[in-house]
Amino acid sequence: MTATVQKIEYRPDILGTGYECTDLEFPDDYEGKVIATLVRKKAKKQTSKAVLYIHGFIDYFFQTEMAEKFNEQGFDFYGLDLRKYGRSHLSHQQFYNVRHLSEYDAEISKALDIIGSEKQDSVLLCGHSTGGLITTLYAAHHPYHPLIKALWANSPFYDFNKTTIEKKLGIPNLSLLGKFLPNLKFPSGLNRWYTSSLHISLHGEWNFNLEWKKERYPYAHLSFVRAIYEAQKEIHKGVYMSVPTLVMHSHRTTNPKNWGVDAQSSDIILDVKDIEKYALKMSGNIQLCSIENGVHDLVLSALPVREKVYTELFKWLNLKMA
Repeated sequence: MTATVQKIEYRPDILGTGYECTDLEFPDDYEGKVIATLVRKKAKKQTSKAVLYIHGFIDYFFQTEMAEKFNEQGFDFYGLDLRKYGRSHLSHQQFYNVRHLSEYDAEISKALDIIGSEKQDSVLLCGHSTGGLITTLYAAHHPYHPLIKALWANSPFYDFNKTTIEKKLGIPNLSLLGKFLPNLKFPSGLNRWYTSSLHISLHGEWNFNLEWKKERYPYAHLSFVRAIYEAQKEIHKGVYMSVPTLVMHSHRTTNPKNWGVDAQSSDIILDVKDIEKYALKMSGNIQLCSIENGVHDLVLSALPVREKVYTELFKWLNLKMA
């Protein structure tokens, strides 16, 4: 059973008509006051099915097309901006600062409690990239949760996109250093063209807040490296998923040095071979789906590509959450 929650007061969200949001409050952490933000978009007809979506690193929820696709399929949609991201970032906080991914369990659990209190009894938990890693571990750590009926991982961050030597030596040593010097910055290695390939003012078709989803993020804190590495070690050993799980990824990875077609037709953030490798190590009802010409966030791919994403996703969901 879900926990008893007080009546939630929503306010209009920045995304416009039909979108509402509410702040979730938590005890102070190592930076002080902490909140997360739950965004809601209700389906036109009353339903007992819902989606809880978790964004990726340097990200927040803005994918209205995805929310409305779920609404059309009879799901109420909930997007969660994690602490220190997007709507939830407070002026005294470093963006995206985290020391262990379990910090996010509090807002996921509270969001699920709210969803349950709003008469939903079947939830698709889903996450993109770092959110895919977070939601995979949340589902694995909460087997047979009364609400979670399936998991959709969109290009989950199951491994660093690094060379073998960097993975075996560099990342573990950076992680260890991050235990003692969490605020030390290290080159992120993120491809410079990713956000440029998406934003309407640059080369893409999507409008989002460039302060919350930055065009460039050249340095990451070692605390983030450590948090991801510790979580990935569990994935690499193999986890049991008690709910049907769909892992989606692009059909290829590239690392363009200059602007070109690859930036809008491949994953330029993660190595899709790593995603597939570690998804196959998970046990349970696991299905993989490769999307031709998909970008890192598959629902932001070119129109024909994302139509394929939704076709495959809802075909799977109709079987697993009928």
